[in-house]
Amino acid sequence: MSGFIREPEDTAALKPTCNLSALRLCSVNLGQDGCCQLPVTHHYNQPRSLIFGVYGVLAVLVTMGWTFMALVLSHCIILYSVALVKRKWMCFAAGLCTLASIKLEPYNSWQEALVTGSFDLQDILFYGGCGFSIMRCMSFALENCEKKDGNYSFFDLLKYNFYLPFFFFGPIMTFDQYHAQANSTQLTRKDREMWNITTKALLHLGVILVVDVFFHYLYILTIPSDMKLVSKLSDWCLGGLAYFNLVYDWLKAAVMFGVINTVATLDHLDPPQPPKCITMLYVFAETHFDRGINDWLCKYVYDYIGGDHDKIFKELLATICTFAITTLWLGPCELVYIWSFFNCFGLNFELWVAKFFSFPPFSTIEGAMGEGMSRRIRGVFNAANFWAIILYNVLSLNSLEFAKMVGRRLIFKGFPLSTLSVLLVTYCGVQLVKERERQQALLEDPEPVKAADGKEKAE
Repeated sequence: MSGFIREPEDTAALKPTCNLSALRLCSVNLGQDGCCQLPVTHHYNQPRSLIFGVYGVLAVLVTMGWTFMALVLSHCIILYSVALVKRKWMCFAAGLCTLASIKLEPYNSWQEALVTGSFDLQDILFYGGCGFSIMRCMSFALENCEKKDGNYSFFDLLKYNFYLPFFFFGPIMTFDQYHAQANSTQLTRKDREMWNITTKALLHLGVILVVDVFFHYLYILTIPSDMKLVSKLSDWCLGGLAYFNLVYDWLKAAVMFGVINTVATLDHLDPPQPPKCITMLYVFAETHFDRGINDWLCKYVYDYIGGDHDKIFKELLATICTFAITTLWLGPCELVYIWSFFNCFGLNFELWVAKFFSFPPFSTIEGAMGEGMSRRIRGVFNAANFWAIILYNVLSLNSLEFAKMVGRRLIFKGFPLSTLSVLLVTYCGVQLVKERERQQALLEDPEPVKAADGKEKAE
């Protein structure tokens, strides 16, 4: 839901892999895993979360300095104080105001100036560390409001906030999930789990090399900035360029979160998974760059306000609030406003269309159809939806001018040949994805076939 858009901390993945600061950060994360395996190895399971927190505090202190540490602790103290009141609206107000302080001028420049020293990744680590820290503190505060007896301690917040693999780049685990998993004493591994972790680590290493080659030699990101060159491309090349820009961004995100998740899995945690591949998407509800942020928004905003998401006005209010917070998280600017508006519209438009076709005579006609025919008709709308997702998100990754050119060429100037041929190829791809999802649903739960199909139709 939070869409594909480049965040300030995301640009770290564009740095050369041999960068000294990046290597230092990787070594610190590897030290985290080695140090935190001690309580597991020696069966002292109770202080596991404490060791996570202590190591994270020391690593952040050494990496960023005491002024940055003081700034993060001040955010923690402010939001913990508000959490003790146990009023959700106050927790949201305090959290969003604190988040705005590092996203809006002149407050963000003033806070950034407090951090001394200069190295290659300092600005990225500053905004990533502060931003994710504030979102985690908000999760802590909101979960504390749900706690019936007493309050969580300030040390619970620090242990949660300073878990090093998640600190600078995410993903975010909500406090209730992290607290339960990090303090669990039942530490077991599934069969061949270590083998699977090792395989994923080697796979991520290989993909990192591939991404590095793509970035340096294929010019996927730089071609859209040359509008004279782009204007000479054919309609198919232009559509393919827009598509592969999103694929590249997804691949970069999948690698970054995949590496972090591998370390977290070694610590016996179940972190949010990498984002769903753009090729597998055909609904706006599943479009997100960071699954952790998406889960956070769904739990505390989107699902909380929208309920079961079948009421048009409640859904509209839920999506507006969700994308308002997302806009603040990404950093308010004209491009982010445009991106938020179109993705908010796309999410609501899906519900409007579903509601419209749920009334007679459309519902009667669909009921008389076979499941296969119904899925084919829906695939036509999903194919158009796929390219709406591409156009709405490529403007944030490249530029508004590039997105306009892709839209004009594929929809207007290329009509009917380019438009229909692109939609036909997309339709075939969507049908393959839907068939794969249907088969997976049957394997997971072969009995309630109608319920699974109904869920698919609701999408």
